[in-house]
Formats: sequence, C-alpha cells, structure tokens
Amino acid sequence: MDYSSCELCPNLCRVDRRTALGVCRQSDKVRIAWSGLHRGEEPPITGEHGSGMIFFTGCPLHCPYCQNRQISGSDGLNIGIDITDEELTRLMLSLEENGAATLNLVTGTHFIPSIIKALKSAKKEGFSLPVVWNSSGYERVEALSEIDEYIDIYLLDCKTLSKKTASRFCGREKYAETIIPVMEAIKAWHPHTDLEKMKGTLLRHLVFPGELESTFQFLEYFSRHYKDNFYLSLMTQFVPPKGNPGFSPLSEDEYDSLVEAMETLGIDDGFMQDPSDDDILWIPDFTRDRPFPEPFADPDPYFLSLKGR
Repeated sequence: MDYSSCELCPNLCRVDRRTALGVCRQSDKVRIAWSGLHRGEEPPITGEHGSGMIFFTGCPLHCPYCQNRQISGSDGLNIGIDITDEELTRLMLSLEENGAATLNLVTGTHFIPSIIKALKSAKKEGFSLPVVWNSSGYERVEALSEIDEYIDIYLLDCKTLSKKTASRFCGREKYAETIIPVMEAIKAWHPHTDLEKMKGTLLRHLVFPGELESTFQFLEYFSRHYKDNFYLSLMTQFVPPKGNPGFSPLSEDEYDSLVEAMETLGIDDGFMQDPSDDDILWIPDFTRDRPFPEPFADPDPYFLSLKGR
C-alpha cells in the first residue's frame, strides 16, 4: 500500500495524496504535531520516565468531541510540521536516547508506509523500544496487517458498538461495524496480553454522556469475546467540546453501576479511571511546546530542533 490511491483507512477515498489531500486532510508528507515523553498513559505504557509519544497530524475520523481537535482536522487547524522519513527515524531514536519506556505512535494510520520505513531504518541503527500503536480503532485490517510485525502493544479504542452512538460521537455510523473485524484480527495475531513483557492489546473505552447503555453493551461484548485476550482501560472523564457544554458528568451512581457490571462480567484485568480525579486539564494545546500539564510531559529535544527550523 502507498499514497498514490490511498486505501489506508476505512474511508477508502483513493485520493492520490502526492497531489491532493485525503479524507484524513493530509498529503503524503508526514506531519507531526508534537513529540516527547508523556507520563499520563496507563502505567505499563508510561514506565518510569514516560512514553515516547509521536502525535501525527490528521485523522481518518473527525469526532466532534475530539480532545486533539487542533491536530485531528476537526477544527481545520492542521497544527504540525512536515518531516522526512529520515527525520522520523531520528526522532524515534531520540526518544529512546532520552529515556522513553515505549515508542507511542498516536493516530498514525494515514502514514503507515512512512512509519514502516522509519521503523525499519531505526531498528537497523539499534532502536529497541516496545512499539505502541495508539489508535481510534477506525482501521482497515488490510493496512494494519502491513505494520503489525512492528507493533508490540495495541493501545486501541473501542469507542462504541452502537451505530447510533457512533453517528453522534464519532461522526461516522460506520465506526461501529468497522471496529469488530479490527479487534478480531488483532486477537488472531496476538491472542494473549502480557503487559510486563509489553505484548498484546490494551483496549480503551470512553463512557459517553447519556450513553451508559452503549457502554453496558460494550462491556458485555468484551466479556464474551475478549476478556481472556485483552486488557481493558475504562475511561470515564469525558470532556465536552469547546462551546458545547451541554453534557452532564458521570454521576457517582452511574460510576458504581459500571464497577458492578465489570465485577459481574468478570472483567478484572485492566484499569479504570476515577471520575473524581478531575483536577488535571487533559485537553492539550498544541500551539505550545509543552501541550500537556508540565508534570506530565517533556518535549523531545530533536523535535524542538525540527520545529525551530
């Protein structure tokens, strides 16, 4: 697969991204918004010093609630810098040199050919970090299979299995029918998860406001199909989009009902976000060198040098 008639994501826009932009709103030039050590991921991913994040600009989805809307394309801002495949390789090596526990590739679907090339080159130069594929879950199995041999941990969203919820919060009803074959493929490729050895899948699910039944549907499906294969990270701190404050936070009773459901369904491998821990503003500002709260992120020196060209 390449960029000449792009079929990297389920949108199948078949645009020649060498001369035009795809649905992801990106060309064939790798564009990144930020890179550095981030200490806000799940503990096995974060390690002692932080996960080595590379945030790619653009996204096949344009979720109306997206926390990374400055770079996803939801706001049309397209924040980031264009880099070569060789510079992407150097960035991967720099993250390892600066103490990253993992290489965390955030929303890289639309740049898979370039990422594969960079990873091959980095490994030839001694790169050895576990590689995390941090994804919305809106993937093509055919494209994901191209990069799978380079991935150690899938940090994958399963936003919803409901078409109605997907239409409202993901911007595409199609998401609900796309995520299941993706999870099935990853389960076949990596049937066991061992986070101590940094192998397998950590599946994330965000509880959407007013959509608790959708989450219960997901938890029941996860219990039947994946609890022996994947770890679960249940996130409860939905942050409404700017200018759209009409969402109520998860109540204590609703949170307790989720805890009870997980216990009943026997889901005990993973993580659960505490909704009372709301004193940290997780919405990043990618116009800054340090988009996240200072205790949680340090920009990579090589990234800063690229940005300052």
